[in-house]
Amino acid sequence: MLRVALVQHLGSQDRAQFLQESIKGIREAASHGARLVLLQELHTGLYFCQTENPDFHDQAEAIPGPTTQQLAELAKDLGVVIVGSLFERRAAGMYHNTAVVLDTDGSLVGIYRKMHIPDEPCYYEKYYFTPGDLGFTPIQTSVGKLGILVGCDQWYPEAARLMTLAGADILLYPTAIGWHPTDSQDEKNRQLEAWITIQRSHAVANGIYLLSCNRVGFENDPLKPGDGLHFWGNSFIVGPQGEFLAQAPTEKPAVITADIDLKQSERVRRRWPFLRDRRIDAYSDLAKRYRD
Repeated sequence: MLRVALVQHLGSQDRAQFLQESIKGIREAASHGARLVLLQELHTGLYFCQTENPDFHDQAEAIPGPTTQQLAELAKDLGVVIVGSLFERRAAGMYHNTAVVLDTDGSLVGIYRKMHIPDEPCYYEKYYFTPGDLGFTPIQTSVGKLGILVGCDQWYPEAARLMTLAGADILLYPTAIGWHPTDSQDEKNRQLEAWITIQRSHAVANGIYLLSCNRVGFENDPLKPGDGLHFWGNSFIVGPQGEFLAQAPTEKPAVITADIDLKQSERVRRRWPFLRDRRIDAYSDLAKRYRD
């Protein structure tokens, strides 16, 4: 059995304090026996993509860099695998939304650059992030092969499938998603249910464990105080049939854990052999933008 954990925490204007909340959560998860810890998307600071401001590029950092060094030391000290999410400065004028993986020996064993970049009200990520160029390749760690996808990637079944076909043992989604203050309660309910359902469906369709870690709490739009996003939390862990193993609350920070048995994926896929029965000879149109 492998104990896994998610760290869902509140934001802070102080970036050092924000990172310390992540570190505090990692330590708590490790104290509960977790060997794999997933953090929320862009966990070193507030979600700055609510507006377009060139000065926010100053928050980007190199990988490897200061944050990966801190996480590496923590991973080695606690004997855990840590999956973080950073604003990467790759070169002057080129930035990515990048997941990093630190293994139990403190080594940076791989990165994944977010592939699907949204551009919509409150999520102006195309202004900041270059789309990923590393493809859908799982990262080998001491606890298994991790298929890491970030934020908006969670809406695309193709991404989850390709990670699975490349041998991922677990799908992990650091994410940042929330409601706008003008959304009605019915609309909020629909959005939340859609978000949970699509990710559970990835677990079911691929017979795989899935971890999704979201931000929580209200964060102001930097240019419009009082306006902003209310991140809805609800981070969760599901099994290969979509069954809930753990779920965090909507309004509060939380460290949640679950024990997973990677052999269960094998057992489920024998009963539901979706990978075996795929009609790969009939799917060529998936490579088209739209089928006229």
